[in-house]
Amino acid sequence: MRSNPSGAIRTADRSGPPTPAARPGLVWAALIVVYVLWGSTYLGIRIAVETLPPLASAAARFVAAAAVLALVLRVRRGPGALRVDRRQLASAALVGLLLLAGGNGLVVLAESGPPGVALPSGIAALLVATVPLLVVLLRSVTGDRPRFWTFAGVTLGFAGLVLLVLPTGGADAVPLAGALTVVVGAVSWSIGSFLSGRIRMPADPFVATVYEMVAGGVALGLLAVGRGELRGFDPAQVSGRSWLALVYLMVAGSLVAFTAYVWLLHHAPISLVSTYAYVNPAVAVVLGAALAAEPVTGQVLLGGGVIVAGVALVVSTERPRRAGAARSAGADSARSAGIDSARSGGAGTATSHHLGMGDGRSDGAGPATAGIPRPGGAGTTASGERR
Repeated sequence: MRSNPSGAIRTADRSGPPTPAARPGLVWAALIVVYVLWGSTYLGIRIAVETLPPLASAAARFVAAAAVLALVLRVRRGPGALRVDRRQLASAALVGLLLLAGGNGLVVLAESGPPGVALPSGIAALLVATVPLLVVLLRSVTGDRPRFWTFAGVTLGFAGLVLLVLPTGGADAVPLAGALTVVVGAVSWSIGSFLSGRIRMPADPFVATVYEMVAGGVALGLLAVGRGELRGFDPAQVSGRSWLALVYLMVAGSLVAFTAYVWLLHHAPISLVSTYAYVNPAVAVVLGAALAAEPVTGQVLLGGGVIVAGVALVVSTERPRRAGAARSAGADSARSAGIDSARSGGAGTATSHHLGMGDGRSDGAGPATAGIPRPGGAGTTASGERR
């Protein structure tokens, strides 16, 4: 959930100078980075928790990524780079708790454990893909009236969810406890994504991401201690592949893919950028099957395909209206308060889970889609939606 990491990113004030057009080759290179790296974070989590404590490893991932990002901002922008007021700090901390501690943490727990108990990484990614659907439901509860085809996409997506987790009794049946754990995580991610577009967040998405990752990482660390994960923990017993997976999640998921995502939001049509929401699950399923021998049954293909189709319908239906609303909201807010009120980018602040949900963000007022989760990083996504 990606981390996303992977979250919601505040859009730049469109009343300013237009962003120079980027070369198509650079746009597609960045898009492939987001497709592959964010899609691979679910498998990275699965490998990391083979021999690392689940919540403790997630805490280390986000705290380390936050430290690196904070250092980069401090060096490039000077002493005041991370300055925010108390309200912005509290908002970023709340979103970080919901996205990373709640959303990503539960994905990590679901993917940990022995075979038959641990949820396969590809299925986790497909379940996290329901975040845009959950955000639509949150919008409707708070008085918004999404279009008919948006609700049709939500209905289709949840039908796929039922098909995916429906008990079959076979050896390759989806672990129900793990699936429900990820669904609860997706709900937490969706709430964080939804709130991130409606509360006063730091105007700079990178600064917001730092505080979100710190809050989420500290909370995960405290939960790990409370669960006794560090009692008797011996780093020497951790396999080399788990250490490599953790480093990969820190660098590839939380830093490289997130940076590519933020760049895309300023240089590519949001209709193109938002396609990662239904490409990432496909990447996760393929990688899980190819590199971890995860079963890809007919039930997984059918349920996953229906979920992705529902998400694609929601994203494509929401795009025109949300884009116009975001531009208007951003201009009004910039004039009245000096900050952007529209956000785009995914499951929370620019993260996630994807940020697993690791870095993704999703905002409720973004200029693009309705709640796209970002799996392996630490931010939010375009949402109505980085999750």
